[in-house]
Amino acid sequence: MSTSFLFADIPPEGLSPELLRAARWIEAHPREVALHSMRECARRAELAPATFTRLSQALGFDGFEAIKSLCQDSFSVQTGYAGRAEVLQANAKRSDEWFAQLNAAQCTNTGSIVALNEPQQLEAAADALLKARRVYFLGLRASHGLALSLHYTYGLLAPNGVLVQGVGGTLIDQIGAMGAGDVLVAVSFAPYTRQTVIATTQALAQGVVLLALTDSALSPIARSASHTLLFRTDSTSYFQSMVGALALAEALAAAVTVRGGRKVLAHLQSRQDRLDSEGEYWEKRADKPSLLRLPTTNSEESE
Repeated sequence: MSTSFLFADIPPEGLSPELLRAARWIEAHPREVALHSMRECARRAELAPATFTRLSQALGFDGFEAIKSLCQDSFSVQTGYAGRAEVLQANAKRSDEWFAQLNAAQCTNTGSIVALNEPQQLEAAADALLKARRVYFLGLRASHGLALSLHYTYGLLAPNGVLVQGVGGTLIDQIGAMGAGDVLVAVSFAPYTRQTVIATTQALAQGVVLLALTDSALSPIARSASHTLLFRTDSTSYFQSMVGALALAEALAAAVTVRGGRKVLAHLQSRQDRLDSEGEYWEKRADKPSLLRLPTTNSEESE
């Protein structure tokens, strides 16, 4: 991993010998910069902490934390989950702000779906689902929970939803059953699951309309999609944030409600009535046991 991008625009003669020494140390030790405080870096480099402050200013940054942040980003990308987890641990040792920083990223991801998606895009995607013969929901690995949630909420509104699970190695069989008139809702984000990309390619070849819920317009599942809805996954933790994707899934379900008219309302009411009649929800059961009367054992009854 290289941090030479930090110094690309500054020729060596533009720095004093001391600042040049600090710059070379950062280039050679980006991991230490990512994981340790400025004072600790200065100690290891055998330089004064003020030297790193002056170097930051010479590079056009407000302070050393900006250089640290760039090194953390680079280190995390290069080393994957373990690298990001190590950065998180290091930050947590220095300050309890890690929790607030994580929450701020989550809030930003949730809010970003408004900036990334127009209401018309959500409505067009909802129309495609409502017109489809069948709507298949596909999400593998971390995306499976999102696909499951969307399939469940969509199933309250319309009867044509199918969850693609691939249990027992049957993914290729489920994809093979799709055809013209069907819509595949695929959820994936970087690093993109290979099976998801292959499945969407196969479905497209069979005439299926693809709705991609993903993190980039350049995502491999978005390039040939008829509809693309975007979310952000930025996180200060070891794993990508899922809250933006969940917010987008909820927005899509709401769009189906908006566009579905009386047909959606009728299906939703029938599902609600069935759930109520079967006593699925605790609050609506008339035979709830009393908290004040605990079940007795056989021995107690015999007494």
